[in-house]
Amino acid sequence: MPEKLTRRAASDALPTWRFLLQRMHLTVRASDAATAYAFVARVGEVTAALGRGPDLDVRGDVIHLAVSTGPADGVTADDIAVGRAVDTLVAEMGLRSEPGTLTVVEIAIDAMDIDAVRPFWDAVLGWDVIARNDVQDPLRLGPAVWFQQMDEPRLQRNRIHLDVTVAHDEAAGRIERALAAGGHLVSDAEAPAFWILADPEGNEACVCTWQGRDPQPDDGSA
Repeated sequence: MPEKLTRRAASDALPTWRFLLQRMHLTVRASDAATAYAFVARVGEVTAALGRGPDLDVRGDVIHLAVSTGPADGVTADDIAVGRAVDTLVAEMGLRSEPGTLTVVEIAIDAMDIDAVRPFWDAVLGWDVIARNDVQDPLRLGPAVWFQQMDEPRLQRNRIHLDVTVAHDEAAGRIERALAAGGHLVSDAEAPAFWILADPEGNEACVCTWQGRDPQPDDGSA
């Protein structure tokens, strides 16, 4: 396995990229969406030859790329090679890097008993447990959720909850798994628009769907 680089070594090796949470990130802006997709196609070609490829997200004329080596839990020389190949394409196509737009969000949940709380969040989010303190979207589209060990409980009602919107036909299964993982139902008064659930320590999540939100037709029925 390639050796994990230090944060400084990774940052110095790819000065146009930025190191955020064990990954190197790059956001570039193209002149239009067609150019953005042409860039993505070329990235696929050059990085395939390296046997690696960055995670890619395209939003109109903006492309976000991120590289890391999972088994090393960080950035390695293989990731630097991918980044440099991408940098060459960025220069050739005259794209603009926008490091100021880069933001990675994590959600921290304070917990007295992490082992009791974590399974609820794994179930209600439908994600993977990466480590004891980290529940992460396997597609890396959503923010990671991690758990901070507390020495004493917070007695007041929590002031932050997560809205977890799922496909309407996934909601029942998601709720069932969350309850089986130690959660409890706080309220289903607004179902099927949303159900309020809580983990064993009272941190809340609403499982939401599109259903029950459209106005009812005025057909004279009760």
